Formats: sequence, structure tokens, C-alpha cells
Amino acid sequence: MTLRILATGGTFDKHYNELNGTLGFADSHVPALLERCRLTVDVALEQLPLMDSLDMVDADRERILAACRAATEKAIVIIHGTDTMPQTAAVLGPAELGQTIVLTGAMIPYSIANSDAMFNLGFACAVAQTQPPGVYVAMNGKIFAWDNVQKNKAAGVFQPL
Repeated sequence: MTLRILATGGTFDKHYNELNGTLGFADSHVPALLERCRLTVDVALEQLPLMDSLDMVDADRERILAACRAATEKAIVIIHGTDTMPQTAAVLGPAELGQTIVLTGAMIPYSIANSDAMFNLGFACAVAQTQPPGVYVAMNGKIFAWDNVQKNKAAGVFQPL
């Protein structure tokens, strides 16, 4: 089995700029992170334009859908910003692509101490290999169906609707 990973950005892939104290995008952290994870499954990494999910528009979600449609792999993990992850899942779910598609992300950038990025990626990779075809959100040890998930911004967690 080969696992396709689509990197789209989000907090997961943000870099901290020490000069001005902002978070932004540069080179993706995902290749280095995959080495650290020591995955033994074959991985095909595809990097889409890195962006904050709050900046995503319908065309960006359609690009993610097109990448999933074009993938020959049966298991796909999408690294995505957490703020609009359910909206992207709502585009992918009704498409019924016959693949197991798992969206994940991080509340704290990978490059910052105590990030949840590595755990969430590893968890999502396991979910993608073990769940039946469908679209899921996998965050912080929980699995949600694409049509029964929301981000609770006050608590900083995902939960059912």
C-alpha cells in the first residue's frame, strides 16, 4: 500500500519569523516530519499551494478534490488548516471517491515546542489505512465523519455537531 499525503498548509506548516513575530509559510515541514515519523508505509507526498485555511476559496477546495480524484492511492491524508477543515471535508464527502480520505492538521505549528502536528499526522496515517472508504477528520486521537464534525474554537478541539 502507498499512502498519498497532500500538504495544503495550515498552522501545521507555518514558520515563526523571529524578526517580526509572525507566522507564515516558507518551505514545507512535511518532508522532514515524515523522516522523523519513520513511517514504514510507502508515501507519495504532493504539495499543493500552502495557505492558511481561512484564506481558502472554493477554487482551492476544488483543487484538493481534483488531487484526490487524480490519486491512484486508496488512502489519502490531507494536511489542512483547522479553521475550515470541515468545509473542505464537506466538498470531499459527497464526491464519494471510493478512497479513504483523512483530513488532519495542528493547533500549534510543527516548528514550535509541544506541537500536536507529529501525533496528528501519525494518527491520520493509521486512520487512512484502517477505515473503510469515506472522508474523515482525525484530530488529537479522535475520528469524525466528514458530516459530523466542528471545531470548538473556545476549547481548541474538534467535536461532533
